[in-house]
Amino acid sequence: MTDTPDSTSPERDERHRARMVRKKAVIDARIADAQDERGLLLVHTGIGKGKSSSAFGMAARALGHGMQVGVVQFIKGRRDTGEQLFFKRFPDEVRYHVMGEGFTWDTQDRARDLQSAAAAWAVAVELLRDPAIGLVLLDELNIAFKHGYLDVDQVLADLAGRPAHQHVVVTGRGAPPALIEAADTVTDMSLVKHAFQSGVRAQQGIEW
Repeated sequence: MTDTPDSTSPERDERHRARMVRKKAVIDARIADAQDERGLLLVHTGIGKGKSSSAFGMAARALGHGMQVGVVQFIKGRRDTGEQLFFKRFPDEVRYHVMGEGFTWDTQDRARDLQSAAAAWAVAVELLRDPAIGLVLLDELNIAFKHGYLDVDQVLADLAGRPAHQHVVVTGRGAPPALIEAADTVTDMSLVKHAFQSGVRAQQGIEW
């Protein structure tokens, strides 16, 4: 007899209980072994949607735990985003800096983009040196790396010098190998399907 999703029997219930007991033992052992507590470097990369969205979700989570948050957006900047409008409601808890001047295909000015990236990183360093900030979000930093606007080694050195408890999240497609190597957690967002491919324009509240 084939089990259906809602089928039950004493034997099936016991098999399920035994599996969960074994699984709990494995998870409990892993938790017991994971005793290190420190600030993490997380990287969200890949061509799929959701890199910044996930990072801003972490910023909201940090706020919920009473942490202060710093945000630097490196490329975006020509229109107000929903996350900017939302987090600006917390001026005492969130230091939000929109430092970009728009996507590179809009600016079409490498010299200006280089200046914007340098100014953005100077602001980022201030946040990375502030022990009061628990989470720093560096949105689209990987794009600045991709175009050669910032030196990866210098950025990694500044990240390594941050307060020991401070978490950092870096977003943007094309994360450089050195950043991936230095990171504690790396997520590669893959693309399965996107509305834009079907001719649907960017939607407020979804894309920005």
